[in-house]
Amino acid sequence: MERRIGKTTIVIIQGDITQQTADAIVNAAQSSLMGGGGVDGAIHRVGGPEILEDCKKVVSQQGEAKTGQAVSTCAGKLNAKRVIHTVGPIWRGGTAGEHTLLERCYTNSLAVARAEGLRTVAFPSISTGAYRFPIDRASFVAINTILRNTMEFPDAFDEIRMVTFSAADYDQYSTTLDEAVRTMIGTPNHKHKSASPF
Repeated sequence: MERRIGKTTIVIIQGDITQQTADAIVNAAQSSLMGGGGVDGAIHRVGGPEILEDCKKVVSQQGEAKTGQAVSTCAGKLNAKRVIHTVGPIWRGGTAGEHTLLERCYTNSLAVARAEGLRTVAFPSISTGAYRFPIDRASFVAINTILRNTMEFPDAFDEIRMVTFSAADYDQYSTTLDEAVRTMIGTPNHKHKSASPF
């Protein structure tokens, strides 16, 4: 499904993040930036060793990435110009600032994309795999953060794509997008934040 927000199209698809064609593909990375399982491992495998070499340079300059931070590297063999690596929070029951940290993942990834002039961005569902972030809560944070960014920076992006792994995740993100659009669009304050139900 897709929704047009000003000049930006928000797209939800079920698919493989490593097969996306976009200016930027977002990687749900580990803090070491050295690859791992899930999306992280798949991006490194498909993208090839160039991505890891770039990650090593980043770590040598700044140290390991912090949760919520986003950094960019080359995209290797992926159909993208850049990979934006962001470290999602591990779910600890919802009382350890996980929602705020996940919001920072999306906000900071989009900030990196804007700074580098990357107009199409493909996200995975950050933290909902091995880090066990509940999909309903994660989709709320992701979609509302993306919508706020598209309204705050209306000329920055042509398309922001959420690439879901399963049909159930696709349904959840699609439902969340529909609800968020009804709630947020048309408000006079572009920095309006939907009240979280959690």
